[in-house]
Amino acid sequence: MQVLTDLPQDLPIPIDDGKCNHLTNSYLPDVILNSTKDEKINLSKLQGLWVLYFYPMTGRPDVKLPDGWNEIPGARGCTPQSCSFKDNFEKLKSLNANVYGISTQSTNYQKEVKERLHLPYEILSDENLELTKKLDLPTFEIENMILTKRVTLICKDGEIVKFFYPVFPPDKNVDEVISWIEKS
Repeated sequence: MQVLTDLPQDLPIPIDDGKCNHLTNSYLPDVILNSTKDEKINLSKLQGLWVLYFYPMTGRPDVKLPDGWNEIPGARGCTPQSCSFKDNFEKLKSLNANVYGISTQSTNYQKEVKERLHLPYEILSDENLELTKKLDLPTFEIENMILTKRVTLICKDGEIVKFFYPVFPPDKNVDEVISWIEKS
């Protein structure tokens, strides 16, 4: 069984290709996504402060990662990133920030991840890439899967006020988010 909570030391660092520069001051689109709580979430209706972290794919200890996964800049680290948001969830709540994780995996797959990792927040499924396409988020393809690159958005009443891209290392992203919120 593989350990997904540890990051290899030699991961390639993703570069900023500018593919998220258009996001600041735009609004979340009228897209409805399924949550791990079996709710339909319309992102355009979100009120208050929200952290939306997009990640490519959460692995499972009993399933082999795609060949070459560790060599794709920014691919590895979804479990450590999710766990770091879990570990800092109360801090984010104290800053009046809500959290959603978002991937292109199915809701049923995400329910297993939420339970196994004991995540206190919901994960949303963008399985049909509707949100990814409407926000024009960067993607990559591996083993016939189109996956969203790791991007974190901070939104206030549906407006994107800050983005983090590329996100590296993924387990430190929550620290950047907290620091930015505290300074705002």
